[in-house]
Amino acid sequence: MEETKERQGAVFFMMKGDLPFMNITDRVAGDRRRLEDLVQHPLFHKIIIGLILINAAIVGLEAYPSLSLQYGDYFLILDRILLGIFTLELILRILGNRSIPGFFRDPWNLFDFVLIVGGLCFFIHAHFVTVLRVLRVLRVLRALSVIPSLRRLVETLLVTIPSLGNILLLLGIFFYIFAVIGTFLFRDLSPEYFGSLHVTLLTLFQGVTLDSWASLVMRPLMKEAPWAWIYCVTFTLLGTFVILNLFIGVIVNKVEKVEEAEREKKKDRFNDELLREIRNLNQEVQMLKRMVSDPEKKTASFPGTDRN
Repeated sequence: MEETKERQGAVFFMMKGDLPFMNITDRVAGDRRRLEDLVQHPLFHKIIIGLILINAAIVGLEAYPSLSLQYGDYFLILDRILLGIFTLELILRILGNRSIPGFFRDPWNLFDFVLIVGGLCFFIHAHFVTVLRVLRVLRVLRALSVIPSLRRLVETLLVTIPSLGNILLLLGIFFYIFAVIGTFLFRDLSPEYFGSLHVTLLTLFQGVTLDSWASLVMRPLMKEAPWAWIYCVTFTLLGTFVILNLFIGVIVNKVEKVEEAEREKKKDRFNDELLREIRNLNQEVQMLKRMVSDPEKKTASFPGTDRN
């Protein structure tokens, strides 16, 4: 693509030798393209990711009181330098975008803008120390918008949420039924786990996570009611191994569909670039043919040359 642009530029100046300078619009467009190439360069992305990780490390070190008291001023200086770099990066991305409104229509760009501008606002009002620290921690989330793989993963999860509505409804009904049954059956035997409906719901949530479900809940309950294992095992099989696996199945299915759509988009972009390249080459060939077939126009392109 770059070679094609250079060839087009060469042909343009041969055809328009009497125009020594590009107009202002072309200069602005050229500067914008250079900024766009800069912010989209892989090395630029790697540097920004590295700075985000450094920012995360600094915020983590501040969590240690001894380090915070001894090196707190240095941490603050480094954080301001990083914030300045992130601000410059945001400005370059805005100027390198095709249109400023188009830049803010991208949710990830708006997310970065809010984080960085929020940090700048609270640096002006530095007495909001707690809020400032929270924003500095949230700045680590910029890794989601900078790293393409993480961005695609988050977008996939957001796309998956509407599909999970029916499964969440099914899970809610399932929890409610077992919570009511468990409260009626085991309220007197184990009030600390089944004393009321909301306590039983928390106990069932613990059962879904399989966190000490057998040792703390099921086995002590079986000492009072040996048949209690039917309730516990049934809930575990249905709640953990069936319904929760439906979540995983839906998410995996959506991830595959999003990846397939992304591959199709890449293929379409490649085909568009290929067609654009072919059109550009065809235009250059047509220009060269006209130059060769029209000697007067060819020599007129070079002021000061002897036409004879």
